[in-house]
Amino acid sequence: MTILVTGGAGYIGSHMVHALVDAGERVVVLDNLSTGFDWAIPQEAPLIVGETGDQPLVSKLIAEHRIESIIHFAASIVVPDSVADPLGYYRNNTVNSRALIECAVKGGVRHFIFSSTAAVYGNPATAPVSEDAQPAPMSPYGSSKLMTEIMLRDTGIAHDLRYVILRYFNVAGADPKLRTGQSTRGATHLIKVAVETALGRRPKMDVFGTDYPTPDGTCVRDYIHVSDLARAHSDALAYLRGGGQSVTLNCGYGRGFSVLEVIDTVKRVSGVEFKVETAPRRPGDPAQIVAAADRARKLLGWTPQFDDLPTIVGHALEWERKLMMRNR
Repeated sequence: MTILVTGGAGYIGSHMVHALVDAGERVVVLDNLSTGFDWAIPQEAPLIVGETGDQPLVSKLIAEHRIESIIHFAASIVVPDSVADPLGYYRNNTVNSRALIECAVKGGVRHFIFSSTAAVYGNPATAPVSEDAQPAPMSPYGSSKLMTEIMLRDTGIAHDLRYVILRYFNVAGADPKLRTGQSTRGATHLIKVAVETALGRRPKMDVFGTDYPTPDGTCVRDYIHVSDLARAHSDALAYLRGGGQSVTLNCGYGRGFSVLEVIDTVKRVSGVEFKVETAPRRPGDPAQIVAAADRARKLLGWTPQFDDLPTIVGHALEWERKLMMRNR
């Protein structure tokens, strides 16, 4: 049986494909390459260039490759962009996901793992925030993901489709073997931006808001290494294959760092003092989001290996250096 990975040429998806291939799994990748890269995928995994909303294509892939499980990463992910283009986000993240889920049901797919986000919580009243918290997204991005969660839950009740919804916190770092990493031009991820600035790829970086109700006035986030996140997906797949019931789980470490703390860590690890300026708050940014992640550890047996901010930053730096050499 084969696993279909949507968005498998992207940042997180490509890490997942490498992990699956390393484990001897049969994998097929579906990606439109709008933000992904064909070179990020191992040669053992065939790439089909197309849309998750293309039902004839997806149905054909499910039948031809005898797809048993789908791991769904494909999405638009930039919060401020979603505020400016909500309909685009609802089309790509919600409408296309609905089409994919329908193909999964009709094609007899048994397991579905969905890449969701902590943005569904909005600006939670407590930190850390547990899976039991009432969702209250502050952006169309968060809402688009929450809508897909709801569709998947309702589908799981009506049909024989078991799922794991993984709500990511802030993903960072790169493959320790430097096979893939965050490669999107103009990326907005904090650690990616700070690393690019440290290596001279940006003249400066901005801190968006210094008046939040946090210890130093900047936003606090729970940063998770991308390889640990891929491991959580592998553990979720094993859980479903073992008969586990559908569940929603946070993916984070349970500890938060402020924007200024992250920047200081990048400066320390890189040995570079780079220019940082303050800017107004961005729409849709909550003050603090930190995961209560004990359920994933207990239920899936998930054990993070890179729960250390300097390690995350170090891997991101090494990947950025490799990317600079590649793009020369």
